[in-house]
This record gives sequence, C-alpha cells and structure tokens, in this order.
Amino acid sequence: MSEIGIVVDSSPNAIVVQISDDKTFERNKDAIQIGKYLQIAEGNHNFVICVIHNIRIHEKKYLITSQPIGLYSDERFGQGAILLPSPTEKAFIIDPKILNSIFSKDGDYSFELGALVQNKDVNLHINGNAFFSKHIAVVGSTGSGKSCTVSKVLQDVVGISKSKNVHKEEQKNAHVIIFDIHSEYKSAFDISSEENFSLNILDDDKLKLPYWLMNSEELESLFIESNEQNSHNQVSQFKKAVILNKERHNPTLSKITYDTPVYFDIHEVYNYIYNLNNEVINKVEKEDQLPRLSDGNLVYDTNDYFDERYSFVTSNNTKATKASNGAFYGEFNRFLSRLETKINDKRLSFLLNPLNSEGSPFKTDDFKGILKQFLGYLNKSNITIIDLSGVPFEVLSITVSLVARLVFDFAFHYSKLKHVEDSLNDVPFLIVCEEAHNYIPKSGGAEFKSSKKSIERIAKEGRKYGLSLMVVSQRPSEVSETIFSQCNNFLALRLTNINDQNYIKGLLPNNTSSVTDVLPTLPAGECLIVGDSTPMPSVVKMEMPDPEPKSESIKFHNQWKECWLDVAFDEVIKRWKKE
Repeated sequence: MSEIGIVVDSSPNAIVVQISDDKTFERNKDAIQIGKYLQIAEGNHNFVICVIHNIRIHEKKYLITSQPIGLYSDERFGQGAILLPSPTEKAFIIDPKILNSIFSKDGDYSFELGALVQNKDVNLHINGNAFFSKHIAVVGSTGSGKSCTVSKVLQDVVGISKSKNVHKEEQKNAHVIIFDIHSEYKSAFDISSEENFSLNILDDDKLKLPYWLMNSEELESLFIESNEQNSHNQVSQFKKAVILNKERHNPTLSKITYDTPVYFDIHEVYNYIYNLNNEVINKVEKEDQLPRLSDGNLVYDTNDYFDERYSFVTSNNTKATKASNGAFYGEFNRFLSRLETKINDKRLSFLLNPLNSEGSPFKTDDFKGILKQFLGYLNKSNITIIDLSGVPFEVLSITVSLVARLVFDFAFHYSKLKHVEDSLNDVPFLIVCEEAHNYIPKSGGAEFKSSKKSIERIAKEGRKYGLSLMVVSQRPSEVSETIFSQCNNFLALRLTNINDQNYIKGLLPNNTSSVTDVLPTLPAGECLIVGDSTPMPSVVKMEMPDPEPKSESIKFHNQWKECWLDVAFDEVIKRWKKE
C-alpha cells in the first residue's frame, strides 16, 4: 500500500486528507485524481473506502476532500460507513488487490458490465439478480450512448456476443419486451439465422391489439374528449352500450363489466349511440311512451339499436302524432363524428380493425393468440420489439398502456397459479420503456392517464410477480416521479441539462453526491452505475454492442446539404394516402 497522508477532518459526508509532502503528491499523481479511490485506516484492520471529490492547496499543503462510500473489513466490502476514521488516521492509495476483490467476479456478482474508468484493468461485475429483478433507470442526454448501453446490457442478458448466440443450444426462460419509439433496436438483435435466435418484431402492420381488450380509461381516452361540456353523458351512454354489447356477444359469461376483456362490436356501439342521438319519443295519449320510428313502429327493446341506424319520426305537437325529442337528441353529434373518424382511420387498423390469419376480426376465443404476440419465448424468442415508430402519436399512450397491462395481468395470474402449486414464478419479464418521457410524463393531460397508470402499477407492484422495468430517457426530470422513485439501479450517462442533473442527484443515495458531479462531463459510452446491484457507485466504460442499434430512416447527403428520406417518393406518397 502507498501511504499518502493523514486525516485532518472527518464527517459522514466528507473526509479531508492532508498529503504528507510535495514529493508524495508528485509520486502518486496518477492515482490522486477526482473519481479515484482511497483507503483510510479505521482501527487496526478496517479501512474506510472513499472516492476523491476535490483536490486543493491550502497554506502550501495539498488537501484531498473525499466521500466515504463503504467499509472494507475481514476481506469483504459493505456499502455505507458507520465507522469513520479519526483525525491522524493514515490514508493510502487503494490497494489493487482490494479494488479487484470489490469488483471482481465472485458469487452473486457475476454479470460483467464494463471496465472501471478509474482503473481500466479492473472489470466491474454486478449482481445480475439484484439488477434485473428490480427496476432500472437509464438516463443520458442525446448522443451520450443510451441506445448502445441498453443494447449491450440486453445482448449480454439474452446471450448475444459478437453477433453470435451464446445460448444457441438452449433457450433461456427470461423475456424482454422493448417499446422502441425510433425503430433502432431491430439491428441490435438481428443476427444470422444459423444462430437460431428468432427475433420477434411487432410493428404497426404486425401488431394486433383489438380495441375490446381496452379497459375503461383506455377506451375513453381514445373516443371521449373530457373537456367537452357533455362528456359525462358521452361516458355514461358509451359505457352502457359497451357493456350491453359485450353481454350480447358473450351470452355464456356472467358478471360482465366495462373492463372485462371480451369481444364487442364497435360498429354496433356506433349504431346504438347514433340512434340515441336521433331518438324521438312517442307522446300520443293512451299509447306507450317509447321511441317511434318513421314507419310508425315503436321500439320496445333498445338492444335493437345495435342492429342498424334507424330513422325516427319528426318531433311535433299534433295530437294524433305527438312526439318529442329523446333525452340525448343532438347531444352526441361531435361524439359520433369523432367515433366515425377513428373507426375509419386506416392508421388505427391495428387497434380498431385487426384481422386474424383467416381475415376475420379477433373474437374472445382469440385472446390466447393475442397474448402470445408479446410472450414470444413460448415459441419464438427472448426479445420482442414493439416498433412504435409507425404508431400515431395520439394513440401511443394507449398502445403502451394496453401492452403493459396485458403483460402485468399475465404475470400476476401466472404467479398466482405457481403459488397454488407451492412454487415460484419461473418466467420473468423485463419491459424496456425507451424515450419514457413521451408517454409516462411527470405532468400531462388526460391522454397520458392510461399509460401512466399501467406503468406506475408495474413500478409499484410488478416485482412481486416477476415483472421489472427498464426506464430509458434523455429528460429524466420530465418522467413520472412515481416510476423513478421505485428504481433500485441507475445507469447515468452524460447529462447536460442542469434540471436533469439535479433531479438524478436527488434520487440517488447521499454517499454518491461527489460521484454524480461527473455527469455533465462523461464521454459517450461511459456511465455512472449506482444501486443495489453494484458493490459501490462506479463509473464504467461500456463496450460497444455487436451488432449495434441504428436507425436508417434518414440519411444526410453533404453534396447538396439537404436531408433526403431514404425511401422512394412514390412509397412515401402511397403510405401518406393510407393515412
């Protein structure tokens, strides 16, 4: 060990070391750098491990301000330093053997993350179970290397190395679902077919999410404008129509509710609302006070409203044909217009008009096949990429909410079944929320309510059922606080925005404050890891993933200094017309 000085000031947040002399400082200059480690004697056999925070000269003496992060005792390291060194205790450059023992592969700490920036000869190994079984946050500004970091971590966990499938002979049971906003992760997992790794990609053409799987919040977010004056009437009658139609198409089921995931026909619901909007009630004396059609017949059962759009008599005060407008006459003009527009919007076909392999609409009995889209490991792969780049922004939140809720419900019920058998859930899931600020923001209107509720529920309860989150964002200060507060592990790359820096610092433990000061200056590909899975807060250099993630939608041509879409104009126009 190389002794460098003594402690002159000691507190839980900072330990100040005075360097013995100028020669000692010059001899150890390479090791005395901000972010590197010291070991300070505490008694005869214990050492407090500290990270260097500040180096300065005061009255011709070199002073090092360091932050205690853990105690090394009996050849084991533990985070947190309950025992602190007294003034005059000796300080040393950390022994390479101690550094290796803290970060080396050992027992639970077997998942290699990267090389320590402070000592590139030492690779950081983390506790894989503590990392993936709990929620993970990955944050960093644009260009800091978030996508490559996420890709490398996921490649390692599913067994892709240098474009080869390490688990070629046997498939693992863990499954990763990626919400890919910019269509960049496909290339990171698209390897040779000879490697027996079948990637499951669901874009807006392949993804099938029948509207009848939506719960009340998702349906109302899609079809109801909450700021309209009569929105309460829209909600009440739409809810009534949906429940009645579910009962109509599922007569063998009992206790059907608004949220029951069974088939109903949205076109029939439209007919029902249309007829309510045009309903005229018979008011002739001594006759039933029921809706009267233009052919003179009365409507005795409003369930008939599902069958077709009827024509009603005109409201009048003539005694023989007296009739008055129904309770909702003209109330739903804007609602019907919006409903019709959404139903006929070809961009929303994956939601409102998905067809099975036989060209027929999905029904209740198809529920199992719909679920298997996301649970690809059952017969396809360990990675499912849900490509959201082609999903219209107005339904992005609903799409995320629906998929996340279905996966949570599956994990919940599967766990319950395993508990009945007196065993544990053996099918863990990891949902990766790329660009999370786009659909689970800290603040926002009703359009984000459903996705925030679904993801926040996973953040609060998912771990109990083998379901964890990886939340990825370039603007962490704009992401739901509930979600980040539940994250136990953080990978923080370069953050240039001061609000984001302060927000992340506020989420991390107190003993990492000095380490987090490096966030605005980290080079691309370097990240600070903090959390339950790492022996102590560390800055690591991640290897580049192989293959790499990339988005090839746009190419830049310097010759004309213009940005040309890498798609033929006729293809662009053809797609545009579909929308």
